[in-house]
Amino acid sequence: MPEPSSVLPTVKTVLLLGLLLLTHPANAQGAKTLLRIERLRAELSTDTSSMSIGRNAYDAGSKGTGALLDIHQYPNSSVCLVVREGGKYYFEKKEERTVGRPKAKSAEGVLSQDELKFVLRLLDDEGIKKLITPKAPDLPSQATSLKEAERLDVLVDRGVAVQQFTFMKQRVTTGASITGASMGGLSGLDTFVDNGAPYKKTVAPLLKWFDEIGKKSKLTETKPQYCM
Repeated sequence: MPEPSSVLPTVKTVLLLGLLLLTHPANAQGAKTLLRIERLRAELSTDTSSMSIGRNAYDAGSKGTGALLDIHQYPNSSVCLVVREGGKYYFEKKEERTVGRPKAKSAEGVLSQDELKFVLRLLDDEGIKKLITPKAPDLPSQATSLKEAERLDVLVDRGVAVQQFTFMKQRVTTGASITGASMGGLSGLDTFVDNGAPYKKTVAPLLKWFDEIGKKSKLTETKPQYCM
């Protein structure tokens, strides 16, 4: 088992390498993507596995981008929405509880002119326009393992440029300390860190609309196409 002081940088590496890797689905329909929203959640069931994955991620990061950690090594789920120019949209939910066996359900539809105008007004909000990815959250000095992570990715086509921002929230275990010696996995408390917390009010209307699209979508089983 690694010393707690060596676990902290490996946990940070998991967050930066495993959770910041963003892929974009192929635009098979040819229409421009106006908006893409994705929520991703990954969980590690035990402290032992989290520290093991942390070491693997740390080693991979030192070998270059071609060796980045594949987050599909551990249980994860995604919910995503892609809105094309003209209002056609694709909504998808994906889970991969068994490595290599993702299960997905999806739906597609077309936003009415009123719905499209509504979401465009949301995206035209000055607060939304100013959003960028904040720096990675600072982890507690006694962090020993990453238990779970949630990520929100938003991509907006602004015409001359593409706006993209990512928020991350993690639950980490902090080892208890007695006379300066960390107890590591023997004892600890869960702590949440969230770099998107200051912007929750700003993104709330957009995320509420995102959830409403999901509720009204009639999902059917399909192959994963849009979620990471």
